[in-house]
Amino acid sequence: MSQASQAEEAPRKRRFQMPPAFRYPAYRAYWLGTLASVGGFQMLTFGQGWLTFEETGSEVRLGFVLAANGFASIALNLFGGVLADRLDKRRLIITTQLVTAALIFLLATLVFTGVIAYWHIVVIALFSGATNAFDQPARQALYPHLIDRKVMVSAVALNSAVWQGTRIVAPGVAGFMIGQLGTASSLYMAGSGFVVMAMVIFWLHIPKIETVVRGSAAQNLLGGLKFIAGDRVFSFLIGMTFFNSFFGMAYVAMMPVFTVDVLGVGAEKQGLLMSVGGIGALGVTMLLGARSNFAQKELLIIGGAVVFGVSVAAFALTAQYVGNFYLAMALIVIMGISSSAYMISIMSSLQILVPNDKRGRVMGFYGMTWSIMPLGALWAGVLGDAIDSVPWAIAIGGLLVSGFAVGPALVNKRLRSIGTLLQEAEQGPVDDRRAPDRQTESAPTAGAND
Repeated sequence: MSQASQAEEAPRKRRFQMPPAFRYPAYRAYWLGTLASVGGFQMLTFGQGWLTFEETGSEVRLGFVLAANGFASIALNLFGGVLADRLDKRRLIITTQLVTAALIFLLATLVFTGVIAYWHIVVIALFSGATNAFDQPARQALYPHLIDRKVMVSAVALNSAVWQGTRIVAPGVAGFMIGQLGTASSLYMAGSGFVVMAMVIFWLHIPKIETVVRGSAAQNLLGGLKFIAGDRVFSFLIGMTFFNSFFGMAYVAMMPVFTVDVLGVGAEKQGLLMSVGGIGALGVTMLLGARSNFAQKELLIIGGAVVFGVSVAAFALTAQYVGNFYLAMALIVIMGISSSAYMISIMSSLQILVPNDKRGRVMGFYGMTWSIMPLGALWAGVLGDAIDSVPWAIAIGGLLVSGFAVGPALVNKRLRSIGTLLQEAEQGPVDDRRAPDRQTESAPTAGAND
């Protein structure tokens, strides 16, 4: 083959290279386990919400179930982060995944035997939230040790692709199973996903992670909080996550209200509506997952948050005053695109900038902001009940998300130049224990020149 032909063939081969983070076998196995676990979580969330609304018909009680999960996570996430920095992350993940599976199987059995009561749902939500508080920081602190920092954006995006992809498939599957086989069948399948994740982590060969944290748990906890509070970049990024979870994502928990009371559709249409929300998000996620890095990340963070907040408000108000199901689907797609773009950028920025010895505690605090999402559902439910309009409560939350993204960035130049900080941090050393597959080790790193 001539040199000219080889030159033409090389770009074609690069187009079909696997995403950079997938070149690391341990990360690939972890990703597959996460796919099963998150799929189970998505089905649990759908089934739990539908079960509660079916049993009670109350948006406030629906909010309380989700808040029970959130209260436990918020109370314990910081302690979960401390343990993630102090203990064997692998064993911690296996334990939490199995405990969560047992709780879901219990809920499914109560539904199957016909003895389910509202308080059962609340108590199980409380304990599953408490378990997640120790699971989430350990998982977020584990996978950066399976890759090199130069492919962190790819790894974060691929993790997000799991969430976005299961948002397309899992709600539709859950809605179909509930409609055809009953809620218990959907819950049993959800619990099985957590068992799969525990098995994957059990058999996964993970390099030994040295624990360098010293002092008492209380000292570790305070040290982590001081680190976050003392850095405006970390405070801003985690603050944006808080606003996204509390105000922006409340529409997810209130979806039964939109589908039943506002749009007048049932469980299967609710599953379809939630599924299409992941289509645009998954496209953006896979784009970022195929790259080692992305320039001008500050624009993705701030601009994405603004578009997301405005589109949430538009979705809520058009559902109320237009009532068109297909318009709602289109706006959900826009919400997915914008949300995915800026949340992946936030998470990858945190993972790149945080020191290894504080990773568990920072991720614990980060996870606490996501655990606040059920409280946002409670806030939306209570405010919606007070003003007699859940859509207006959701719209107000969306606008608050946009406002927080713009405000701090306008007054702080450092927040507008996060990309420069990341470029400096990404020049960290390569850990040979995380070497990619031998067949790709000598190949050019995908996205290196992006």
